[in-house]
Order: sequence, then C-alpha cells, then structure tokens
Amino acid sequence: MSKKDSILVTGGAGFIGSNFVLTWIKEIGSPVINLDSLTYAGNRNNLQSLNDDSRHIFVHGDIADEALVARLLSEHKPTAIVHFAAESHVDRSIVGPDAFIKTNVFGTFSLLQSARAYYAGLNAEPQKAFRFLHVSTDEVYGSLAPDDPAFSETTPYAPNSPYAASKASSDHLVRAYFHTYGLPVLTTNCSNNYGFYQFPEKLIPLMILNSLEGKPLPVYGDGQNVRDWLFVEDHCSAIRAVLDRGRLGETYNIGGSSERKNIDVVTTICDLLDELAPSEKIGSRRKLISYVKDRPGHDRRYAIDARKIKQELGWEPAAQFESGIRKTVEWYLANQDWVENVRSGAYQQWIETNYAERVAR
Repeated sequence: MSKKDSILVTGGAGFIGSNFVLTWIKEIGSPVINLDSLTYAGNRNNLQSLNDDSRHIFVHGDIADEALVARLLSEHKPTAIVHFAAESHVDRSIVGPDAFIKTNVFGTFSLLQSARAYYAGLNAEPQKAFRFLHVSTDEVYGSLAPDDPAFSETTPYAPNSPYAASKASSDHLVRAYFHTYGLPVLTTNCSNNYGFYQFPEKLIPLMILNSLEGKPLPVYGDGQNVRDWLFVEDHCSAIRAVLDRGRLGETYNIGGSSERKNIDVVTTICDLLDELAPSEKIGSRRKLISYVKDRPGHDRRYAIDARKIKQELGWEPAAQFESGIRKTVEWYLANQDWVENVRSGAYQQWIETNYAERVAR
C-alpha cells in the first residue's frame, strides 16, 4: 500500500478503532476516512492528536446509511474497508439486545452491500488490491471448559449472549459475500482487548478507576472466569498484517497468549495502583474487591489458538499481560482529563442500571 492509498475505517472513534487509526497513521502514514456514529462509546477526544493532521478525515455517520457510504467510497476510493463499528458490551446486550441486532447485523449487511457495489465498479487493478476486513470476537465460539483446547479458526460457532450471536451473524454474512459475490473479505476473531482509551464500563478500566476512588470492585460470580488478554496495540498490528498478507476469504484468530482469571486481573490492578498511586486513606485496594451476582450466560473460559496467524503471517503479540497492564494503568493515571470527559451522565446511569441489583455477597 502506498502513502497515497486511503482506507475507510468504521467505528474509528471507539476503543479499538481509535487505537487502530492512531497506529495506522503512525506506522503506515496513508490517509484514513473515519466513519463513526459517535454513540456512547465513540469519542472524538481519542483522536485529538490528529486534529490538525490532513491524513485523518472524520465523518460523523452511520454504516447503515448506504448513500453516505457510497459517497465516501466514490469520493475517496479507498483500497480497503476495515470494519470495527459494533455494539460490543455483553452486559448491555443482555439489557437491550435491539441495538446489537441493528448495528452488528443490519449495519454490517448494509456496509457489505455498499462495498459490493463499489467493488463491482472498480477496474481490474483496483479490484485486485481491494480488501474488506471484518473485525470480530472470540465470543462467537461460546465457552470452554478448563481443560478444553483453545478456540481455533475451525471451532464451531456457539454464541451464548445476544452480543456474541449478533457478531456470529455478521461473521456469516461476511463469509457469504465472499463465497456468493466474490467480495475479497478477511475476518479476524480476537480475544479480550485492553489498553488506552477503553470506555470505563469494561472490566479493566472500571477496576482501575474504582480502585483510584476507593469504590467497591464488583467481581462477577466467583471470579474464576478466564479470558485471554490482548494488548490493543498488538491487536492493531495483527490487523495490519492480515490486511497486508492475509489470504482472501480466510479467518485469523488473534490472541494475546495471556490467559488470566478475572480475579487475578483485578488483584494485579490493585497491586499496581498500590505501587503507583498509594493512598493512606484507601489502604490496600484488594480490600475493595466485592463479589456480586453473576451475569446471565456468563461464559466460563475463552482461549485463542493463534498458531495460524503466526505460521502464515509471522505475527505474534509483543506485549505480555504484565507489561501491557502496567502501561494501561499508567495511561489512565496520566489521562484523568480524558477519563472525566467520558464519565458522563449516560455512563453513570449505565453503571447504576447494571450493578444496582448485584448486591455484594
């Protein structure tokens, strides 16, 4: 890809999307058209460092607006669409699944329709270069027992939440557009991300911010649920590798090789904050841990087998959990203005809605 070739990124003001845009501009340097509807998790402040950078073109709009997407494709002629735009919080999908079906299923369908029309109108050389990369999740595979082998690209789909089901649906649509229409697609399924700019309803930023303020640290169930944690900048580098060298129509699992129990993630954060931001008033942050009622359908374990992307594309994560989580905690400590800007009334209302009935036990 040349420095002049642009890409269209959907959901590029969200957590993973904004990290991808920032690292793309830094590492690749070609223009990014960033389409985001700026729902609660989309934040223009994530991209503040690009305010004066002509390579970043922000467009406030919906992926389901086919006229808008068609205009952007016609005007900028991107060589790729990287599709992050999604509702992505399991707890929110349990409370209100409608938005997940609308964005993740119908939104992806609309975007595929737009991409298909655009691709059909390209000449031979631009067609050869064009890619549609769909970013998905390991949650489509369901849940693992403690001794089960990790999820591979051939693991059958078994989604257990409305969020996971909506992403599974979008994955199937992307696959169908490759096999039926010849759209040059790529799909990635990643494990749990953490890092800079993550909306503070998710486990790691919620624990960091509550710990700083001496608030209870709500841990679902017995805290023994296991996730494979992937530092967001590693995820971004993997997506760049798939976009550059991935085989058309293929799926690539992206993992951090860092399986951790939820309770161990929380205690690690407590200990880091006791070290980096000690408080005589709060004392040991571990005392703040509060076990609460588990969420419905809580998958017990996720784990990613990432051998395919390593063997085919030479990618593997650069950060282990210990180094990545320290960088993350340090970032939140250094960016309190960003934190306060995103902790709006809508965020506070959600926290109250989700945790009010989960009484500590």
